[in-house]
Amino acid sequence: MTNAKLPVCLTIAGLDPSGGAGVIADIKTFTAFGCFGTAAITSLTYQNTVGVFGAEHQSADCVRRQVLPVIEDLGVDSVKTGMLPTVEVIVETAQLIADNRLRNIVVDPVVRSTSGFDLINGEALSELIRLLFPLSNLVTPNIPETERITGISIESEIDLDDAADVIRSMGAKNVLIKGGHFDRDQTAGGLRIARDRLYTGNGKLYLDAEYIDTTATHGTGCTLAAAVAANLAQGRGLVDSVRIAKEYVDRAIRTPTNLGNGSSPIGFPRN
Repeated sequence: MTNAKLPVCLTIAGLDPSGGAGVIADIKTFTAFGCFGTAAITSLTYQNTVGVFGAEHQSADCVRRQVLPVIEDLGVDSVKTGMLPTVEVIVETAQLIADNRLRNIVVDPVVRSTSGFDLINGEALSELIRLLFPLSNLVTPNIPETERITGISIESEIDLDDAADVIRSMGAKNVLIKGGHFDRDQTAGGLRIARDRLYTGNGKLYLDAEYIDTTATHGTGCTLAAAVAANLAQGRGLVDSVRIAKEYVDRAIRTPTNLGNGSSPIGFPRN
């Protein structure tokens, strides 16, 4: 009897010690989808559900020495990047992906925490765009990240389309713009909706879920990107991977942990 190889997913991101976001959330998500999770920590953050209180960024050498043994021993079927706080770490991450021909790359361009803590400066963001967008299979910005990346103030559907065009012109093959609160006053089938938009070479696809009025949203962006990466590692196509990931996050928001005194981490239901 031949056993199929367990898909291996690698997250290169920051550590949230409270467990709601970053590499811990990514590992939980990989596991929920039947993948083996591995991680390289780019920054040790000081945070909980209330806010981010500081961070100590790791060196490029530290990141490289975490990643290479994983690639050489286990092999990697997909990569999700999150908080990449410095130019040096971004350059190293791009080099590792290119040199090792890693595939199924999902880039979550984390720029600011929900509590307003800046996680990357302008120079580093420019390098992330220049080096990682062209290597990615999918880039997953939320509305504020989309505005910072493109310089476009998002106030309408046309603005979203224009912003997606700009991001794709920066080298991203596919872009998932997360709607969040942007569409909460829209309805579909009588329900308020949370709408994400997937832009590919074949056009735009709406991904709708019922809008849930809750503060239990800590880790939603990390979890969504990690879920896409896990599904790509399982061999699913991009559109199916994004659909499944969106449905998973919807269930996770509906089953929060209800922990902490701020924005509670979402749940991590088994898929």
